[in-house]
Amino acid sequence: MVKKIEAIIRPEKINFVKASLEGLGYPGMTVTEVKGHGSQKGITEIWRGRCFKVEFLQKLKIEIVVTDADVKEIVQTIVREARTGSIGDGKIFVSNVENAVRIRTGEQGDSAV
Repeated sequence: MVKKIEAIIRPEKINFVKASLEGLGYPGMTVTEVKGHGSQKGITEIWRGRCFKVEFLQKLKIEIVVTDADVKEIVQTIVREARTGSIGDGKIFVSNVENAVRIRTGEQGDSAV
């Protein structure tokens, strides 16, 4: 079975996560700039003496498709590299992928990953 890992992380952590995943043999990933908030519902910042509520914080979403055997190690790696210990570190979601197809060769399933 193939799994999709979606990790929402702080932008400043992307280079650490990317380097560690490459070290595990997973150089391929999709990274998207996203905005959002969790239970903290944004932050309040002061600029030129005025308070501004920033409801949606800048984050990066990493998407990577892996085999079942590698899910635990990859999730642990992302947690280790992306964690600051503060609110807003992000979340990781793991879901089943029904099928994967490599367009160039037509390979399907695990061999396409």
